[in-house]
Amino acid sequence: MNFNLLSTEIATALFGSVLLILSLVTGKDARRGLGHATLAGLLVLLLITFTQYGINSGGFSGTWILDDYAVFMKQVFIIAAILVVFAGKSYVEDFTGNCNEFYVLMVFALLGMMGMASAGDLITLYVSLETMTISFYILVAYNLTSGKSAEAGLKYLILGALSSAVILYGMSLVYGAAGTTLFAKMPPVSVASPVLLLGAVMLVAGFGFKIAAVPFHMWSPDIYEGAPTPVTAFLAVASKAAGFAAMLRVFLGGTPVAPDNWLGIIAVLAAITMIIGNLVAIPQTGIKRMLAYSSIAQAGYILVGLMAADPAGVNGVLFYSMIYAVANVGAFAVVIAVERATGSDEIAVFGGLWQRQPLLASVMTVCLLSLAGIPPMAGFVGKFLLFSAIMDQGIYWPAFIGFVMSMISVYYYLRVALVIWRDEPKDPAPIAVESGMRLAVMAALAVTVVLGVYPAVLSDLSLAAAKSFFGM
Repeated sequence: MNFNLLSTEIATALFGSVLLILSLVTGKDARRGLGHATLAGLLVLLLITFTQYGINSGGFSGTWILDDYAVFMKQVFIIAAILVVFAGKSYVEDFTGNCNEFYVLMVFALLGMMGMASAGDLITLYVSLETMTISFYILVAYNLTSGKSAEAGLKYLILGALSSAVILYGMSLVYGAAGTTLFAKMPPVSVASPVLLLGAVMLVAGFGFKIAAVPFHMWSPDIYEGAPTPVTAFLAVASKAAGFAAMLRVFLGGTPVAPDNWLGIIAVLAAITMIIGNLVAIPQTGIKRMLAYSSIAQAGYILVGLMAADPAGVNGVLFYSMIYAVANVGAFAVVIAVERATGSDEIAVFGGLWQRQPLLASVMTVCLLSLAGIPPMAGFVGKFLLFSAIMDQGIYWPAFIGFVMSMISVYYYLRVALVIWRDEPKDPAPIAVESGMRLAVMAALAVTVVLGVYPAVLSDLSLAAAKSFFGM
């Protein structure tokens, strides 16, 4: 057994265990120290991943895959976690009671995401999925003084358990039809049996919940609004990326179901997700609910890359996952700062933000423009890669819908920017930005702009990872 293939996961598990021990033996005053320790550990984990590029190997009887694709996705998860911890340290310190376990749960959720990216069989995938999801059940309900947080946690527990049951039953049907849980040993079939097709449909439904694709999105607005804002940011970014990492493993490298049998389902999901996500975001008055529906629409765009089912499509998924993670966390970081200063997450409280804190106003505007796909922001390049991948195959309607919906999204994104730059602030007092938050938003700003102007810095890496996924 080559345990080097598990070096990142072993380091993450040990790191989480050490944090757990520290959280039990230290008191409330140690929160800031645990936050710094978490950041240091995450940076070490990120460095470890860079040593794993080029391995492209499997182990443990085929249950584990470490290719450049898995390494790239793990870096997406870790970078998102680093930005969330930077932006949310002060928020976490405001929690009532001994809440030192917050960072422990984040690390174990991260461990589950890593397993989802490297899973080589259905059992490993499911265990990793549950490791991530159970951690989020607790994190969503973590604000002990908020009724909304408790309600969101209960809703997420019930609906998450239901989706996990659907996925598990779908996996059992696939196993029954294929005779194995290993992706690499599932025999290709020319005509899928009804059992296999039903299993594939149930897997699509279960993963649709994890990525908040319509019509499995009903949980996300309430959960995003009720959960602590750092948790919302991590859930909207890293959890969604992990869901896509698993979907790609299952549908492009796993089940013996021919693409013709499931691409139609993915196409319908992509179209209605882009349309419903963007249209319902328009009337929202709360920034977290607006970003929730925005993230639903973003899932639709990424599904277009999955539809391509080739290296170009996977490249688009990987590139867009990274820039979406950075831009979305950047936007949520601004929400955290404004929410702490005003006690509200309504869009109206962002009025005159440029006068109260020009840095936050600039970061929010740039991140929203990137999510809308406006050049020269990185989001434009990501959407171009996604849509061009499907158009290269002679399929134009998903790209057309994506383009139209992107233009519609400009309306509600710029509506927030208009409030920031046009309206007068109700409270002219400056908003203080602590050092961790400043680093997070400046990093999001820099990455979003630089990758929009020089996308090759990331696209070359994501293309190599996409080729490794197909063994090229």
